[in-house]
Amino acid sequence: MGLRFAREARREAAVEGGDLALRIRERARAEGFAAAGFCSPRAIPEAAGRLGAFLDAGMHGRMGWLAERAAWRGDPAALWPAARSVVMLAEVYTPEEDPLVALARRGRGTISVYARGADYHDVVKRRLKRLGRWLVAETGAEIKVFVDTAPVMEKPLAQAAGLGWQGKHTNLVSRELGSWFFLGAIFTTLDLPPDAAERGHCGSCRACLDICPTGAFPAPFRLDARRCISYLTIEHDGPVDPALRELLGNRIYGCDDCLAVCPWNKFARAASEAVYLARAELAAPRLADLAALDDAGFREVFAGSPIKRIGRNRFVRNVLYAIGNSGDPALLPAAERLKADPDPVVRDAAEWAAARLSRPPRDCDAHRSQAGGPGEPR
Repeated sequence: MGLRFAREARREAAVEGGDLALRIRERARAEGFAAAGFCSPRAIPEAAGRLGAFLDAGMHGRMGWLAERAAWRGDPAALWPAARSVVMLAEVYTPEEDPLVALARRGRGTISVYARGADYHDVVKRRLKRLGRWLVAETGAEIKVFVDTAPVMEKPLAQAAGLGWQGKHTNLVSRELGSWFFLGAIFTTLDLPPDAAERGHCGSCRACLDICPTGAFPAPFRLDARRCISYLTIEHDGPVDPALRELLGNRIYGCDDCLAVCPWNKFARAASEAVYLARAELAAPRLADLAALDDAGFREVFAGSPIKRIGRNRFVRNVLYAIGNSGDPALLPAAERLKADPDPVVRDAAEWAAARLSRPPRDCDAHRSQAGGPGEPR
């Protein structure tokens, strides 16, 4: 009799857990999330080894924060031992037009799609907190919310929760959402029924690998951040290797090439929040205007944007590399003026850009054509 009651109790718990999971998904959709999935904090045992290999190879570049909390990053269960489940959530920010088109506008800067609107950290975290408060009110459980600011490997967890799979470019891809979505996580003491992990659907496709201007993928599913344009323009705080500068083209903050070329984007949904749509002044900003920004002007233009966190000097450095790649002599005065900038990295970039633009037109055109062209480990 005791065994039968135990089996029935387990079945009832499963039914109750499934009902709660359904209500969580419904509430997540009501909050504006495109998808929700569940997994155990222990669902990614391979993550620590992959992270260790990535760090040992030095592929994280100067992102020392990846190594500092690697033990937590590689083992979500160690981050909060009381957690029994992870709720992974996706929020779309699909662009209205193909971001690759802007790469041909050499007098304009190209900003990664995610950074053209409001800072997603703030938007997603507010939404996560609202969902989390509802979950606490409904169940009395404890929660912690994370969105790209804690030692949490969101992409492997999202794959374990069935939201998508990590493609050959190491980013998450979904058959329902394409490539354009943010991830957020709610760790909870609730014991929720896990979803089936998603398997890969890349097949023989190499589009994301072949389009990378800097060859940042030494092999499928491996990223060398030291060559990734997103790393170079956002995380790297010194001069960029001269051999890589012309490959940046007009990308002044991040890079979307490997995301934009993914064929699964034909299933991408429209962005659910107007705040993610590009601000007019950030859709294709004039390089001359950006080069003229002082610190106060930079802070004013990028208030409420994730771009603000890299600071004026690093941003203007990126703008100068784009000016040097523009092949437009009309931008030479902007570069010349910044050769006297107080920041040594900006001065170096200005000298490089001015030298490039001072070359004979034939050389500038050749380099411009070469710089054209159409990513943390798994």
